[in-house]
Amino acid sequence: MGSPKHTEVSVARQSPHRPDADEPDLDGPAESGTASASAEATRALWEELRVDPVEIALPAGTGYTLRAYRPARELTPTDVEERDQDDPFLARRQVVTEEVEDDESVVILDEEVAQEFAESDEEEARGARRGAKGEAEDEAEAAEEEADDEEVPVFLSHKGRLLLFKTPESLVSFVRSGAPNDLSQLDSWDELSERVEPADIAPLDEDIYELDLVVENLRGGHDAWDPTLLIEAGEIARDISYALRLPAVLDMLSAGSSLDDLDEALRASVNGGIGGFLGRRRLKRIGAQTASLGWRTIVGKISAVVDWRD
Repeated sequence: MGSPKHTEVSVARQSPHRPDADEPDLDGPAESGTASASAEATRALWEELRVDPVEIALPAGTGYTLRAYRPARELTPTDVEERDQDDPFLARRQVVTEEVEDDESVVILDEEVAQEFAESDEEEARGARRGAKGEAEDEAEAAEEEADDEEVPVFLSHKGRLLLFKTPESLVSFVRSGAPNDLSQLDSWDELSERVEPADIAPLDEDIYELDLVVENLRGGHDAWDPTLLIEAGEIARDISYALRLPAVLDMLSAGSSLDDLDEALRASVNGGIGGFLGRRRLKRIGAQTASLGWRTIVGKISAVVDWRD
């Protein structure tokens, strides 16, 4: 990754006092073993409850939240009605489609023949409708079952707004408060609220996202683009836009869009061999200005639905 995020660098320092061989090392294996055990216990907690702490950096600041993945059938989507009423730019537009029926005149010369044809056509039409309806229902049912089984993201959010906390302590305080939120529907929520401690809010590297750096990185030009930064930004943006019901952002990142093309080219570019070569060639054809403008819009829309908590 071009701009390392939260990388810890250990620097060897010379102490003015060199301990004797018999003098115990107070900062030795015992302390390291304790820290390691604590980290393992923290990971065990999150894995058991199937929830993860997440850190997100936005232009307004950096905050912590929680995210989980569950089958869609187990989740009730966040209620965005109040949010959309507060912000008309997020309101959904209702499209009314009017069906216009053609007025066709048919001249009937023989009423008996016409009646026979009409009955036959009607029977065929009913059969065709039954067959088509049956196939459509089967396909719809299969698609619905597949969608219900698919695991989808859910965040620590409420009424269509993502709750971001400036400190682990404030996040834990909220979790323990019993305040309404979208994660409280999880079967593991009660146990989480009883067991979580501020020290447990330690996101893994792959759960740290720097959306505040995306636009500036894209503006730097193709040679400066950071694949890891941009790929991870796409992942969290898709999760947030799905969970927070932001259709405009989902559309901008949907298959076939220019930003999705950018994501695919970035993923290909980090691979070796001919795939990586072709991915880098594809990146050269993607406009830096278009990509940066698109991502500026996405970051702005996500920032607009964040509820910052101190």
